Amino acid sequence: MNMGIDEAVSESVRSGSSAPTMRFYRWDPSAVSIGRFQSMKKEVNTDTCKELGVEWVRRITGGGAVYHDLNGEITYSIIAPEGMFPKGIRESYSFICGWIIKGLKGLGIEAQFVPINDIIVEGKKISGNAQTRRKGILLQHGTILYDLDVKKMFSLLNVSKEKISDKMVKSAEERVTCVRRYSNAGIEELCKNLMNGFTEGKEYDIGKLSEEEQKRAKELSDSVYSSDGWNFSR
Repeated sequence: MNMGIDEAVSESVRSGSSAPTMRFYRWDPSAVSIGRFQSMKKEVNTDTCKELGVEWVRRITGGGAVYHDLNGEITYSIIAPEGMFPKGIRESYSFICGWIIKGLKGLGIEAQFVPINDIIVEGKKISGNAQTRRKGILLQHGTILYDLDVKKMFSLLNVSKEKISDKMVKSAEERVTCVRRYSNAGIEELCKNLMNGFTEGKEYDIGKLSEEEQKRAKELSDSVYSSDGWNFSR
């Protein structure tokens, strides 16, 4: 449903029936999402997912496999005309990720953007981001890790030794970090600070999905994002 909402809102922003949209959300139940061009079988341990009640879905954006823990992260989406952002992929990532960095700074966390699409704190990844551009609309979504259960994360993801060695780290656990390691803020406080970082200097309204967007999102969720034909297409 989360992926259906992103696509439904993209369609309504393209048609002009909705304004450029920022969305913050979580995943219930927890889920693993994979990039558009990845293989579900190669990236995700679906047997363990079933055992733990974790769902899975393929995104329309690129990037890698991500575990979205219900209580462990916040996901955001930015959906707007391409012309509102720098033309270059790296530059547009940097532009949008700058809002996340501002939000984390509000909690006293100093973060940095690392091309092409990561945000790090003290050399460890705290946010991953993915983007697609379709028919004049930019969709970027990403996660900000609030808490971290590394053992559970990597029981769900098939992390290859090659991938770890390429990043020149001793273990996958050394690559990631989370807000709770640097701040006592609750997840609601994190969300408030992220909203401040995203909206600073902008005019905005707090809105909700239109009836048409809700209907279209449900349709996409049922016909596309819940189907094996989509999720196991590679």
